[in-house]
This record gives sequence, C-alpha cells and structure tokens, in this order.
Amino acid sequence: MAHCVLQITGLILGGVGMVGTLAATAMPQWRVSAYVDGNIVVFETIWEGLWMDCISQLGLRLQCKLYDSVLALPPPLEAFRALMCLATGLSILSFLAAIVGLQYSQRGQQGPQAVSAFILAAGAAFLLTGTLVLIPVSWTAAGIVRDFYDPAVPAALKRELGAALYVGWGSGALLLAAGAMYCHCWCQ
Repeated sequence: MAHCVLQITGLILGGVGMVGTLAATAMPQWRVSAYVDGNIVVFETIWEGLWMDCISQLGLRLQCKLYDSVLALPPPLEAFRALMCLATGLSILSFLAAIVGLQYSQRGQQGPQAVSAFILAAGAAFLLTGTLVLIPVSWTAAGIVRDFYDPAVPAALKRELGAALYVGWGSGALLLAAGAMYCHCWCQ
C-alpha cells in the first residue's frame, strides 16, 4: 500500500513538473527588463524568451516577435532551446512510463520484472528530465546576475530574472522529487 501511495505521489509530482516544463519552454519571460535608473515612469517592459521577444507598452499593448533566423541565434540560446525541447519530450515519456508502471503494479499480473522495469525507467527518466530543465534555467539566471552587477553593461541592457526561470526551477525540483520517489519504489 505504501508503494502505491508513493507511486501516485510521484506521478502527481511528475505530471505537474511536466506541465511546468512545457510552460517554461513556451514562456517569453526568461529575461525581463530591469529598471536600475532613478526613472520611476516606465513605459515599456521587455521580455526575452527562448522563442521570441515581447514588448509591453504601458501594460496595455503587447507585441511579440519570433526570432527571425535559427542560424542568427547565439549558441547558448540554441543549446538552451535544444535542452528544453529534449526535456519536454522526455518528461512526457517519463510520465507515460510512470502511468504504465502504476497500472502494472495495481494489477500485479505481469510479475515483478515488468513492474520494476517501468518503475526504474520512469524514475531514471524523471531524474534526467529534472537535470535537463535545471541546466538552461540556472545557466540563464547566472548570466543575468553576472550582467546585472557588471558595471561595464549599460543600464538599458541589464535584465532581471523572469517568471519562466522560477517555473523552470519549480518544475525541475518536482521532476527530481518524482524521480527519487520512483527510484525508491524500485529499490524496495
């Protein structure tokens, strides 16, 4: 019974982590314009994401533009896109493997080998997916913090941490927790 509760909890955490990974990949708020000058009146907010840049004017009008060319993107952005797309696909596969493992453990018809194979596969895939999500999110945050405190970077080019980074950290943590739960179920 305890295994079943742990597997269902892992499935819920993995499902929420999967949705968070999808959201963080699609959100344009990875880097958000910072207001470090004494200017209180702000007319524009700039969002930079993996797929597009957006400008919000007075909070009323939002204009987004997809990046024109894949070849013109900086190499780190290309790598972050690839890692997040890989993490998205792997999170879906992990979730499906967890569902199959949960169904096999509920029925008990296939024997311990089938259950342990799906449980182990789901656990390892969730752990790998959580790691894949945390790499681009943390790397982007480190670059933002480095540039924010660098006096050589002009104030207009300084950015702050966007909401997508927080969603990415949360979903990465949930995926790691789900993977740990499934690996724990496999070990017992």
